[in-house]
Amino acid sequence: MTGPTHRVFVYGTLKRGFPNHHYMTGATYVGDARTVDAYPLVVGGIWFTPYLIPEAGEGHRVKGEIWDVPALMMPALDQLESVHLPNGYRRSVIAVVLEGMGERTEAWAYFRERRHIAVIHTGAMDDYQDRRYKAAEDRDV
Repeated sequence: MTGPTHRVFVYGTLKRGFPNHHYMTGATYVGDARTVDAYPLVVGGIWFTPYLIPEAGEGHRVKGEIWDVPALMMPALDQLESVHLPNGYRRSVIAVVLEGMGERTEAWAYFRERRHIAVIHTGAMDDYQDRRYKAAEDRDV
């Protein structure tokens, strides 16, 4: 990979095997990881979207994947996560530990404020495996 990259922690539909993983094309998978701090990971909204809520110390240490994402790809991820909207996700740096290696690293993660989630369908979980998510191309809107 050439050019600058950003380390990104993905925990939901961007993971391998999930509907939005195609947005990661061009990024390099680093490994599975878990957040150092606990956070609430929930499924909510009318499309059963996974949300990581920025309430450190609540919920669980969340399992996800670490990716090295070319800097040129970051605007597309930000667009997908609606960071430009007042009620969209916010990108923040968090500490994670790469599983199997024990290596601690920092990575961007996309958070959504609890007050911007209309309905929450689940309790806090440590690993997103829910399959009810409706991708944009499958929505009736």
